[in-house]
Amino acid sequence: MSQTSLWQTNQQNNDFAEICNALYERELRVLANVEPATLQSVQGRLKSLSYYINRTANSMAQVSTQGISPLTLDVQNASWSTKQASKLPLAGQTEQEINAWYLALLSKKNISLLGLVVPVFQGEHIILDCIDRVDGERKRLRTNLSGWFSLIDSAVLEDSSAKKVLLFKPNKKVMLTACAGHCWQNGNKASPIIPSLRELLLSCAINWHNFHRVLK
Repeated sequence: MSQTSLWQTNQQNNDFAEICNALYERELRVLANVEPATLQSVQGRLKSLSYYINRTANSMAQVSTQGISPLTLDVQNASWSTKQASKLPLAGQTEQEINAWYLALLSKKNISLLGLVVPVFQGEHIILDCIDRVDGERKRLRTNLSGWFSLIDSAVLEDSSAKKVLLFKPNKKVMLTACAGHCWQNGNKASPIIPSLRELLLSCAINWHNFHRVLK
């Protein structure tokens, strides 16, 4: 092992430890402030917490070390950072453009959308989600957290009773925004929010060179 690779390994181990500490502190605060829940549900979340925190911390440290993401890693806060735009990046996100992008991928037999990390607009910020089911016949997609989206009528969540939720197409500006937790209120920049543990893990699976392909 060369001196350079040894330094990188030590640095990655240090980053891993700091990220783990920050994630544990944040997730324990979340658990402490959730609405009253059954003991069994809390125990279930605690049992899996170590696995997901270790996996997320390791992935974030590796992505940062390998330089495969345009984001900057803040190890002390276990988050990604990048310059926030003055306005929500909506260029290329009309209903027609969104539907056309996903429908084009559905028509290609050499591309699988399963597991693809996608941006979902919720109110005044964008979250990361992933596609877990494809209905080619009815031309719709289901994301793991947000549910079904139709690509024929619109890319709006099919449950009309829910708050405004839109499936966006991934591009660099939108994905940077989602990963860094950028927010806007009444069209003005607001303080960023830290994405959930699940979103941070998904952020490490983004293929920044080809947003239509799943990162292997």
